Amino acid sequence: MVSGQKAIETAANTQPDLVLMDIMMPGEIDGVEAAEQIRSNFQIPIVFLTAYADDKTIARATLTEPFGYLVKPFEDKELHSNIEIALKRHQAEAKIRARLETAENLRKQAQEERDKKSSYISMASHEFRNPLTSIISSAELLSTYDEKLSAESKSKFLGRIESAARKINDLLEDVLTLGRAESSKITFTPAPLDIVKFCHELVEVLQETAGSNHTITLISESEADCRKNVLMDENLLDHILANLVSNAIKYSPQGGDIYLELKCESNCVTFSVKDSGIGIPPEDQAQMFEAFHRASNVGSLPGTGLGLAIVKKSVELHGGQIAVASQVGVGTTFTVTIPLN
Repeated sequence: MVSGQKAIETAANTQPDLVLMDIMMPGEIDGVEAAEQIRSNFQIPIVFLTAYADDKTIARATLTEPFGYLVKPFEDKELHSNIEIALKRHQAEAKIRARLETAENLRKQAQEERDKKSSYISMASHEFRNPLTSIISSAELLSTYDEKLSAESKSKFLGRIESAARKINDLLEDVLTLGRAESSKITFTPAPLDIVKFCHELVEVLQETAGSNHTITLISESEADCRKNVLMDENLLDHILANLVSNAIKYSPQGGDIYLELKCESNCVTFSVKDSGIGIPPEDQAQMFEAFHRASNVGSLPGTGLGLAIVKKSVELHGGQIAVASQVGVGTTFTVTIPLN
């Protein structure tokens, strides 16, 4: 006769749809205890078959939530009926559990979205506060001491207001862009693109704004291959590369060389942006793509902390990946890999 422990092991190995369990079984574990473990560990329905129907036995068996309880002797028809009912009940309960699990997952996702939005609002409010304070204080000084201020002082305060207003505008644009990306409302429209020409033009434009302290160089391999079979969203790609190159310029305050490397392979295109700037501390690298996060060594260098978060979303829309390698005082390399298909 099979022992209760053996019944548990068999259920674990075979994962049956249903177990017919005799209450009286040899060994330290009887049928009731074995059924309890099978039910709780494997969610397998149990139908008891027993010649014992005393109140105490029934009470113990009931605690295991059996799907049926047949007292020997019984008819085949009765057994079949109990099995059919048990299986249908088990299927119904499984559907209910699945729906409850789905509902709970949706609830958690909704809560995470609410928490994320609340966090964004809190962080954005903090970022808006400094430029708004600068605008208000400068405007008050101009209003209060208008006649006493020199033309130079007035120009200085107006410059502060203009600079703060631009910072607010940039921050607002980044917040809105990230919000659209988070809610999947950014339009992704890939189209045939000559990425060699695109990169040459991008470098020319960025070099004009970079000034003489920085030299931006495009390194392009296999240009013939890069001009074929490339489908990308030009606007998103512009945002990705322009942001990475602009960051390379910004965080190389002493000037230096910036390299944009383009490499085409059979199944993907790789863009690498390399600088010899201040670098990113190791403790910050894991959080570089989180909204509003800025490296601990940026000091007073401007930035919203949203650019890389938007870049990552734009890369993901292309089905690509982005990675960073950096060393403080040596420089940083961002590598973007985008599949061709």
